[in-house]
Amino acid sequence: MNLGIAGAGMIVKDLLSFIGEIPGISLTAIFARPGREDALQELQNQYGIARLYTDYSAMLQDTDVDTIYVALPNHLHYAFTKEALLCGKHVICEKPFTSNLAEFLELKEIAERSGLILLEAISNQYLNNVAAVKEHLPGLGVIKIVECNYSQYSSRYDAFKRGEILPAFNPEMSGGALMDINIYNIHLVVGFFGSPRNVVYRANMERGIDTSGVLLLDYGDFKCVCIGAKDSSAPSGVNIQGTEGYIHINGSANGCDSFDYVALRKHPVRVNHKDHPHRMYDEFIYFERFIREQDRKHAADRLAHSERVMRVIEQAKSSAGLVFGSDRGM
Repeated sequence: MNLGIAGAGMIVKDLLSFIGEIPGISLTAIFARPGREDALQELQNQYGIARLYTDYSAMLQDTDVDTIYVALPNHLHYAFTKEALLCGKHVICEKPFTSNLAEFLELKEIAERSGLILLEAISNQYLNNVAAVKEHLPGLGVIKIVECNYSQYSSRYDAFKRGEILPAFNPEMSGGALMDINIYNIHLVVGFFGSPRNVVYRANMERGIDTSGVLLLDYGDFKCVCIGAKDSSAPSGVNIQGTEGYIHINGSANGCDSFDYVALRKHPVRVNHKDHPHRMYDEFIYFERFIREQDRKHAADRLAHSERVMRVIEQAKSSAGLVFGSDRGM
């Protein structure tokens, strides 16, 4: 994989901290908007990135680049991914995939028509511990209750309260708790159980954006609550309760550091198959293989999962009256 990176923010620095450990990934190019040349130069010097661009179209014309990693603010995912696909590049797009379902479906159609691989970077779908949770689910008997809480006071919330509108809390930029933090809970639950029958989102709204909220997913035989908060904090974790026991995932849904499997009237068993300290490592191992082997079957399976998540998000937004800038043109 000859990687071109779109973005130079925190998530890109996270990626660069470990990407050199993965054979088969070459840091070919990186793009950021004009005015960020110093940041690009610093990243190039530290991580040996071959070429720097402040013109995205120029990076897409670089024939040495075969895959683009889109790591820009949420509202830019659609446009930057679409342009890359139209230039014949495979794309790995950060979560949330797009601001709305229509944008996602258009990108999916372009990728399928062009024979390109399109993937969402969502760490918890590739973690060994998440796979192990799936293996233990039958031991819980009939699932009754699922509870996910990912609450983390945002460093940008204080600025928001002062009247500064940063991307994380900007409805025009598809910010807010649902898209930024609760989406990890949604991916985890949909990955375990598929699509729910009904979706309702009850949000704490401030100046047109959800700073926290409770998502209710009805699966018929069991109910699920997903809590995401950027305006308050609490211990994060996941509980899956069944008639024959429960699983408690330690930590937030984006990391799954370990979990406790507790059969009915038995002592807890701690399970941890984590093989790398960084939560994003495993997904890029998979991405490199999918693209190197042109494994369109497994890539299509991952895209189908992302579509199920996008449909949940669309229903959640509708139930809460959330409207992002790009939704107004739909």
